[in-house]
Amino acid sequence: MIVKTEGIVLKSFDFRETSRIAAFFTRDFGKVKGVLKGIRRDPRKFGSSVERFSLNDIVYYQYRNSDIHLVSHCDMKDFFSGLRQNLERMTAASYACELIDNLMPIEEQNRHIYDLMQAFLKSLQTTEDVGKLVETFQIKILSLSGFQPHLEACVRCNKIISKAPHFSLRLGGLLCDHCKDASGEATPISLGAVASILHIQRNTWEGAVRLGMAPSVKKELKFVLNHFLVFHLERHLRSTRFLP
Repeated sequence: MIVKTEGIVLKSFDFRETSRIAAFFTRDFGKVKGVLKGIRRDPRKFGSSVERFSLNDIVYYQYRNSDIHLVSHCDMKDFFSGLRQNLERMTAASYACELIDNLMPIEEQNRHIYDLMQAFLKSLQTTEDVGKLVETFQIKILSLSGFQPHLEACVRCNKIISKAPHFSLRLGGLLCDHCKDASGEATPISLGAVASILHIQRNTWEGAVRLGMAPSVKKELKFVLNHFLVFHLERHLRSTRFLP
């Protein structure tokens, strides 16, 4: 079956002497892998060099018995050149690609996460606070992918927590003083950090990125979110250590 969609390049690598294999996160089919035959021998054969985190219109032949399909057309739609002039922004974009590649199953559509990724890349081109944007992206993608942490009350006893909350990576939510002592593992987290996560979860991307954050809250969020993602992914993402 021949299909047409648009997709963001998550990664690409050389295949045999003349071709490349690329992983796209597409609007209509989720994460899709495809081979672009002959692209290295004749770069003009395609309208794109499948650079990481570029947006492309693609046409591919969908094989039934393989998860690597044959890409016949790939035309550049947006290079996001505004973020490629800055190392921090490029690192953040690469991290988002790596996170989606590890988090999203093959060929399972998620239009909300696709739109989130586009909004993130567009915002990266002009932001002055890359770290805050990354943390906002992490919170939104956790919510949209079913890993949203439980922050409304204690994840064990459902008691409302009004002071000194702790966060459990294993249970995926807040613990009150009593349950924290019983669990034997929990990370302190401020009410300001909890409020920031809840605000971002409940608002649109545009509303979320307008939220002001104190440096101490951003530091907390970076620690908690990165460790929470590692716990649930069961692996460290290579690009995490280079994030601002």
